Order: sequence, then C-alpha cells, then structure tokens
Amino acid sequence: QVQLVESGGGLVQAGGSLRLSCSASGDIPKINDMGWYRQAPGKQRELVAAIGSGGSAYYAESVKGRFTISRDNAKNTVSLEMNMLKSEDTAVYVCHANSIDRAIVSDYWGQGTQVTVSS
Repeated sequence: QVQLVESGGGLVQAGGSLRLSCSASGDIPKINDMGWYRQAPGKQRELVAAIGSGGSAYYAESVKGRFTISRDNAKNTVSLEMNMLKSEDTAVYVCHANSIDRAIVSDYWGQGTQVTVSS
C-alpha cells in the first residue's frame, strides 16, 4: 500500500504564493502519474495539475501561467508552486498518484490540505 502526505497549505493574501508538497511512501511497485486535485464548496472536484513519470505536465486552464508542478522520481515526491493566487483558488487540495503492478492500476489519495486565499 501507498500513503501520500501533503504539506504547505495555509492562508494567503490574493496575489501571494504557496508551495504544496506531497510525498509517497510504502510499498510502491511503480508510480506513474502524480498530481493535485482541488475541491471547493459547491463545486465539482477538478484536476488542477498533473505530471507523468516522463515529465509531461498538464494544467487546468484556470491556473496556467500561475502554477508550476514538478516531481522528484527518486524520492516519489511532487510539488505545486502556486503564484498570483486568487480567491477562486480557495479549496482543499488533494494529492493523487497512480501505480501499476502486473497490469493492475491502483489509485492513491492524500488527506488534503486547505488553501485559503483572502483579499
């Protein structure tokens, strides 16, 4: 089993920055994709950013140019640098990873970390 632990959430003023980090530990056959989802009250959970094992990245249109995702494959960690934060970025951010073992794909989720952006 794999456990994901997030850190870096908090309260920040609009226009400010935060850096979220997520570390995977446990029995890990292979980590493929890692990324960040967010869930805000009254809204559907959305994928904010993701990065593949080869380094290809995806960003939601709402965060392009403001957020940067990166990973360290050796340490099984993923980070999200969040700049120029807006009120609409307020949400619980959840780390996600998937793995594959003998053609079996598994999904892993962190507990989530609160990001609150105030004006």
